[in-house]
Amino acid sequence: MTEPTLVYDDDCGFCTWWAEYVDERTDVRLVGFSDLEGTVRERLPAEYEECAHLVTEDEVHSCGASIEQALVRTDIAGPAAEVVDFLRQFDDYERLRERSYRWVATNRDRLGELLSRTPPAQREPDDA
Repeated sequence: MTEPTLVYDDDCGFCTWWAEYVDERTDVRLVGFSDLEGTVRERLPAEYEECAHLVTEDEVHSCGASIEQALVRTDIAGPAAEVVDFLRQFDDYERLRERSYRWVATNRDRLGELLSRTPPAQREPDDA
């Protein structure tokens, strides 16, 4: 695998919106849970459907860390990457990042009312 891969819940409108946001701004490849196979699947934790993952050549970042890694790879990251590097110095940062991720994951149905895209499996062939 040469390019980073974002693995996400491709049956969720909010998750699809976020994944496509990253896709439009990075060279990160998208793979939905429904299309997951091969070496990427083998590298994920057993309970991989619990959250998103960013798989790189050397590491697997899960849950909040996956979104953090995706964000710092976007074309808008510039200062965000510096902020993330700064925040990593603090013991509470990881806990806050993961707690924030869980809040978003728990509320993705409500967030999807504001930010959503039709999941790939629900699209008509012409919509792809």
